[in-house]
Amino acid sequence: MLKLLLALSSFCLFSFTAQEPAAPAAPASIPPEAAHMVNPVKPTAESQAHAKKMYGYDCAMCHGANGNGKGELVADMKLTLKDYTDSAALKDLSDGELFYIIKNGKGQMPGEGDREKTEDLWNMVILVRSFARK
Repeated sequence: MLKLLLALSSFCLFSFTAQEPAAPAAPASIPPEAAHMVNPVKPTAESQAHAKKMYGYDCAMCHGANGNGKGELVADMKLTLKDYTDSAALKDLSDGELFYIIKNGKGQMPGEGDREKTEDLWNMVILVRSFARK
């Protein structure tokens, strides 16, 4: 009877954990319409401070505190990231494409999704671009 109870509980546990939905994968490519999106946000000191705080929580661990692509997890994950302090790193991406990547993710990078307001994501685009202006 004990074996039956253990088998049944194991089966139930497995069936519940096996059915949990997987995290959505980042899109494989950026849709062409993203290239034409225009940043509607005018940055303020407060909005950029919020973007820096958000970047520090969610992005710096991989992209580095100053956007140089040398965050703590990069070596562990064996990644090579763009150095956003180099203006050439983002020259081929429009603001709309950057917005799309931040919102939806790309490759192994998870997107912000709906965790942040649209305005906050546009402010993040401004912040990322500002890394190369130093």
